[in-house]
Amino acid sequence: MTDREQLHRQGYVLLRRAIPAEWLGELRAAFDAGVMPSSQWPVPRGMDWRHSLLDSDSTVQAVCRLPQVLAVVGELIGERFFLSQVEGREPLAGGGQQQLHRDLSAQRPGDMANALAFFDDYGPENGATRIVPGSHRPGPGAPPFDFSDESRSVQLSGAAGDILVFDVDLLHAGCLNPSGARRRSLLISYFAEPLYASHLETLGLRNIRMDTTERFEPLDSDRRDTRNAEVD
Repeated sequence: MTDREQLHRQGYVLLRRAIPAEWLGELRAAFDAGVMPSSQWPVPRGMDWRHSLLDSDSTVQAVCRLPQVLAVVGELIGERFFLSQVEGREPLAGGGQQQLHRDLSAQRPGDMANALAFFDDYGPENGATRIVPGSHRPGPGAPPFDFSDESRSVQLSGAAGDILVFDVDLLHAGCLNPSGARRRSLLISYFAEPLYASHLETLGLRNIRMDTTERFEPLDSDRRDTRNAEVD
């Protein structure tokens, strides 16, 4: 099975050490400087999470444009796309637990992809994300998924600098941060170009300050870079 086939079958890839190590200090500082309480966001955020407004930071923008990330996003979306949103998220001590959920495609399956870029080492001790591999495209006649069924979920673990890229229909969730150790990350969203008009309608609600007019093209198969990518 090729990397491309495996990506579409599983619905995600974990890019190990994709962020250059020398960027991490600056990214952590940008995250901490941008933290705002829930009440200061246009739409209140979860109280057991720390949220950071940092989409205008140049190093954050560079992470969103890493060629390895854009190659995977282009393969998942399959058409011209744009960077829609990026914000910082971190589960607080004793918080962060979510039920398995999908973020949901808009006009067709696969027209949106997300990425989680980790600024700190992550695992069960600090609320690392869990996923259900292959859950983004249920087979014909498959029964509705029971979101309380954790039997197929896998909790991720890894190092600062890793980036998880996934189809928005993949079942995923945050986990409880029992230790309170830092787990700063970026949540990055990419949309297919036909979604741009609806994206513009909600800029204010999502507190987006960055320019979203740049467009990215999916790479040809012989130019894809999947080095250091992990798909279980």
